[in-house]
Amino acid sequence: MQRTLRAARAATFAYFALNGFVLGMWVVHIPAVERRAGISHAVLGSLLLLLGAGAFAGMQLVGPLADRFGARRVVPVSAGLCAAAVLLPGLATSGWALGAALLVLGLGNGCLDVSMNAHAVQVERGYGRPVMSTFHAVFSLGGVAAALVGARTLSWGWSAPATLAGTAAVALAAALAAAPALLPRAAGAAGAEAAGAEAPAKTASGTAADPGAVRARRRTPGRIWALAALALMVMLSEGVANDWSVLATRDVLHAPAATAAFAYGSFATAMTVGRLLTDRVAGRFGPVLVVRWGAATAAVGMAAVVFSHWVPLALAGWTVFGIGLSGTVPQLFSAAGHADQDAAGANVSKVAGLGYLGMLAGPAAIGALTRAVPLNVAFVLPLGLCAVAAAAAQILRTPEAAPPAARPAAVADAAA
Repeated sequence: MQRTLRAARAATFAYFALNGFVLGMWVVHIPAVERRAGISHAVLGSLLLLLGAGAFAGMQLVGPLADRFGARRVVPVSAGLCAAAVLLPGLATSGWALGAALLVLGLGNGCLDVSMNAHAVQVERGYGRPVMSTFHAVFSLGGVAAALVGARTLSWGWSAPATLAGTAAVALAAALAAAPALLPRAAGAAGAEAAGAEAPAKTASGTAADPGAVRARRRTPGRIWALAALALMVMLSEGVANDWSVLATRDVLHAPAATAAFAYGSFATAMTVGRLLTDRVAGRFGPVLVVRWGAATAAVGMAAVVFSHWVPLALAGWTVFGIGLSGTVPQLFSAAGHADQDAAGANVSKVAGLGYLGMLAGPAAIGALTRAVPLNVAFVLPLGLCAVAAAAAQILRTPEAAPPAARPAAVADAAA
């Protein structure tokens, strides 16, 4: 059983790295794709909304499918779609074609995002301890690998279609190679479906369950929506750092362009390192403290960015901001997945979907605020959201939210 779990964990690492690498290769080639399509920056900005719309649709579509058919079936298909779709933007020669390509790429990314996180929850349940944050760190490392590979191929003069075609081929091969190691559908979910197909649901006393009660249990619990709201807050803050950190350092503090680039670099590096370390912290202190103190730390880092007039202090603020945010999203995904074993995919899709909308909305919200206040003052929005998330972290403190480490017998039975 331990060997099977280790293989499943390695396969999950592969899919997270694949997702990060595919998206990173698309980002690296955005300028080349824009030139090939013959569109302006403004048109590209509008088309990128289709990427987000496709991702959100994919997340909502694949969550219930993962619950019904199992992540073992859904993850490879989603990965294949995401891998094949990265070729399409490189082939686009018009704005319409690029829009369609981005919609499909977003759909594949959304499907893979939710399905691989649902499988990560299943692996974490088997281990009986937190392992989710490390998966997200590997996603970031996949993006780093894409930046290095993309920089090299661009320096060699490779065209975007050729490079993205190679990316698609490598990603498809990786998706197929990792598929056999994925875990089968959880025994509880399979058994529940079989029982439901043969007879009406029964209560613990053996009497038939009220159909209305069954439908009520299928409704998304309020706690899942609360986790989704927290995900929106912290992922909105992450989106602000992704899109505005460099510009703020350059325009507000008048730093040279090369120095300003370190704002995002320090944030991204801190996010990756923090995620590599978060699982141990969560295993010792629990997810509530990780989210509470992580969000509070992020608020402190953002306060340094808002009030600093000194470039080194601002860079340190972006670093602290990244460290604080690094472990929050994985804990929210994990809590959603563990809340109900039979609806893990659907619950993760709700949290991931609303969080993704926050990541898309964050940069736009800051842009709107800059019409009334300076850019650094507009960062009070993510500062306040992080403070709210820290205060609301108690929502993670329920027996359902934690992996079943305290029930080794149940884990052994399920494994058997």
